[in-house]
Amino acid sequence: MEIIPAIDIIDGKCVRLKKGDFDKKVIYHNDPVEVAKSFEAVGIKRLHIVDLDGAKGQPLKNIKTLESISKNTSLVIDFGGGLKTTNDLHSVFNAGAAMVSVGSVTVKDPDLFSQWVIDFGADQFLPGADVLHKKIKIHGWKEDTGIDVFDFIKRMMGLGISRLFCTDISKDGMMQGPATDLYKEILTKFPVLHLIASGGISCFEDLLLLQDAGCNGAIIGKAIYEKKISLEQIEDFILKNK
Repeated sequence: MEIIPAIDIIDGKCVRLKKGDFDKKVIYHNDPVEVAKSFEAVGIKRLHIVDLDGAKGQPLKNIKTLESISKNTSLVIDFGGGLKTTNDLHSVFNAGAAMVSVGSVTVKDPDLFSQWVIDFGADQFLPGADVLHKKIKIHGWKEDTGIDVFDFIKRMMGLGISRLFCTDISKDGMMQGPATDLYKEILTKFPVLHLIASGGISCFEDLLLLQDAGCNGAIIGKAIYEKKISLEQIEDFILKNK
């Protein structure tokens, strides 16, 4: 199972939210590049960057941060947050992202997203299934869609997409444990899916539970920044799973 730290950015700073609430943000570091370097130093290969300004509606405000991290590390980066146009995708890829993580556009403009997959290739996308009570939510988790998470995954796989991440909103930023039962249910229905868990990870033991559940990756944010999981523990996990 791959460890994928998350860097959520507002105004160029590394922050975390509780349940996606912008009024409940905590600033953890003023320099996301230094944070990314510390991840790379312990053997981490992947990084998940979310432009929270973009998720809130501002156009690619933190593209320079992506560019700086890409130039100063060799991390494989997926980047998301409010990407709406083909020009946005070109900007993100040109700034060094290997993949774009997408959410709202897959639901609001499925024809555009399907065209993106054709134009850029399915491997360039990492869709996010943000769920509450197994229903997809979009636009920074503010808007209900009524779409069942299993129907969403089926549609993504129908486009040739084999990997996605799933966040249980009720657990995100709360550090009360991940949605292990949901992930098990997803993998029972879609055994070939490359599933990345996100949200709720509170301690190192949670990583072992997700690994046992069959998850291929785990996105971790607050648990690292609040030192509930140490970089030394992650380094040891990576070495043992080589």
